[in-house]
Amino acid sequence: MAVPETLPTQHPLYARIRLASIIDVHHIHHLIHQMAAYYHLSNKFSATEASLTATLFPSPNPPPPFTSFTVFILEVSADPFPPIAQQQNDHNFSPLLKTICLEHPIEDSEKETYRLGDVVAAGFVLFFPNYSTFLAKPGLYIEDLFIREPYRNKGLGRMLYAAVAMQAAKMGYARVELVTPHWNVNGIKFYEHMDAKILPDWRICRLTGEALEAFSSS
Repeated sequence: MAVPETLPTQHPLYARIRLASIIDVHHIHHLIHQMAAYYHLSNKFSATEASLTATLFPSPNPPPPFTSFTVFILEVSADPFPPIAQQQNDHNFSPLLKTICLEHPIEDSEKETYRLGDVVAAGFVLFFPNYSTFLAKPGLYIEDLFIREPYRNKGLGRMLYAAVAMQAAKMGYARVELVTPHWNVNGIKFYEHMDAKILPDWRICRLTGEALEAFSSS
């Protein structure tokens, strides 16, 4: 008698991308700090929850999403998210949902630090409009895209990147751009895999800090 084949146990991970709001600043701050450590730039990190609130969600009249700095939050849960129709959604963006089947459950030692009610923040992307004079069209520039370590290599970074790309296409924008360090080989391969072109002949020119102050008063 043939022994039935044992199927591997699957552990579903439910993911959701939604527009961030002012209530997310605490977790956005934690995520940016962790990203700074990943890039070995903790010594450059000076953002506070107050400064993030003032710049990302200025009061009393914050700009509409996609017209200025915009953040998508990536949330994960061991349980399915409620249907979109039952959520209190921002009319500017309907949350994106995805189910990922894993062979092993994810061990997240910082789960409580990033807990948002019944779900956990796993990453974010911050972007804003830019403009191409050659094309005479706007685009979206990604300042930061970050996935926390336990959730990498699960397709979630692609999900975040695709969310920005889909929004750019929906708005009729020309392109999506970002900058990644030359040593970030995995990051470069990640973007190349999604048909992004790496432009080796271009350099970032940055005027900041004391040099900015000195030049502005010269």
